[in-house]
Amino acid sequence: MTTPAPRPTPDTAATSQQADAPREFPIRRGCPFAPPAEYGTMRGDDPVARITLPTGREAWAVTRYDDVRELLSDPRVSADIRHPNFPALGEGEQEAGARFRPFIRTDAPEHTRYRRMLLPVFTVRRVRAMRPAVQACVDDILDGVLAAGGPVDFVSAYANAVSTSVICELLGIPKENLEFFRDVTRISGSRHSTAEEVAHALGGLFGLLSRLIGERRDEPRDDLISQLVTGHLATGKVTEDELLSTLGITINAGRETTTSMIALSTLLLLEQPELAAELRQDPALMPAAVDELLRILSVADSIPLRVAAEDIELSGRTIPAGDGVIALLAAADHDPEQFDTPGQADFHRTDNHHLAFGHGVHQCIGQHLARLELEVALETLLRRVPGLRLAGDREQVAIKHDSATFGLEELMVTW
Repeated sequence: MTTPAPRPTPDTAATSQQADAPREFPIRRGCPFAPPAEYGTMRGDDPVARITLPTGREAWAVTRYDDVRELLSDPRVSADIRHPNFPALGEGEQEAGARFRPFIRTDAPEHTRYRRMLLPVFTVRRVRAMRPAVQACVDDILDGVLAAGGPVDFVSAYANAVSTSVICELLGIPKENLEFFRDVTRISGSRHSTAEEVAHALGGLFGLLSRLIGERRDEPRDDLISQLVTGHLATGKVTEDELLSTLGITINAGRETTTSMIALSTLLLLEQPELAAELRQDPALMPAAVDELLRILSVADSIPLRVAAEDIELSGRTIPAGDGVIALLAAADHDPEQFDTPGQADFHRTDNHHLAFGHGVHQCIGQHLARLELEVALETLLRRVPGLRLAGDREQVAIKHDSATFGLEELMVTW
C-alpha cells in the first residue's frame, strides 16, 4: 500500500464556519454500493463535523478510519441510550431504547454481563460447527424459491428468509411467519417510528419470546433460549425482562444486517458480473469476498452512537464532554489512507481490517455467524442459479434509506 501525502489540517476560520453551520444528518447515499459523496468531503475538510439530527439535536460525526477506530475503543465514550444527548436518529428510538434497554445501548458492567452471556454461542468454533445446518437451511429456502418460479422479491423470498431462519434455528423459535420478524425490525428500526409504534412492535415480539421462555422452563431443548433460561434466568443471573431485551436485540440486529448484506451483495454481483464470474471460477475466494463486500457496503454505517463522557480530541478538534457523537463506519471503510482504491470491490485485497462490525468492546458479537451466512447464501446462489437477473429496470429497485440499517426494501429478480 502506498503512503499517502499528509492530510491538510482545517484552519481556524474554516473550523469556525463549520461550527456555525452544522450539516444535516443523516445524508442519503447516491449509490447503494458507496457511502454518500459528502463523507469524502467531510473526511478531508471537516473530519470531526458538527451535524444536526432529525430530532433537532446537534452532535458530531467522525469520518476518518483512524479516528473512528480510536473513538470506538476509547473508554471515555458511553453507549448508554439514557443519556440526554444520546444521538438517536429516530423519533422514538431513544424513548423506546431507554425503556427496553437493548444491551448494545449500555455500558460496562451491564454490557459486559450480557455479552459474556451470549459469547459462548458465537465463538468461531461453535459457528463453524453450524455450517452444515446453515447450508441445509439455505438449500431448502432456495428449493422453494426455484419451485415457485420467478419473478420474485429476492429480499423477502431469499435474503430475509435465510437470515431469519438461521437466527430462529439458533434460538429455537418456530419459523412459521418469517415476515413477522421483518415487520418488527422495519418498525423498530425506522427513523420515522414513534416510541409508541416501536413499543407496540417490540411488544408483539416479546410476547412470542415470553411464551417460549415459559415453555423452555418446563421442557428445555438444545437451543439458545433453553441455554439462557436454564443457565441464567433460572439461576437469577438475569431477570425475564432482561432476557427478553437481550433476545429481542439479538434477533433484530442479527437478522436485519444479514438480510441487507445478502440482498445488496447480490445486487452488486448482478451489476458487476465479472466479480460473480471470479467467485464461480474460484469459490475459495468467498471468505475474502465476503469481507470485501462487508467493507464496501457497510450497511451498519451509523449504528455506533455514542456520548463523550469526557472531552475527547480527534484530528485537532475537541468533542466536549456530554456531546453526542456518531462514528461513521462507511466513511471509515472508504478512507483512502487505509484502503487503496476504496470504492472498488477487490476480492484479493489483503489486510482488510474493515470496521463494518464496529470496533472495541461493542464490536458485533455475531460477526462470525454473519460471515458464515453470507458465505453460504452467496456461494449457493451463484452455484445453483447462474441465470439470476433483475426482473425489471434498475431504477425500480426499492432502496431503504430511512432505516437504522441501510439496505433494499425490494429486489425483483428472475432466472
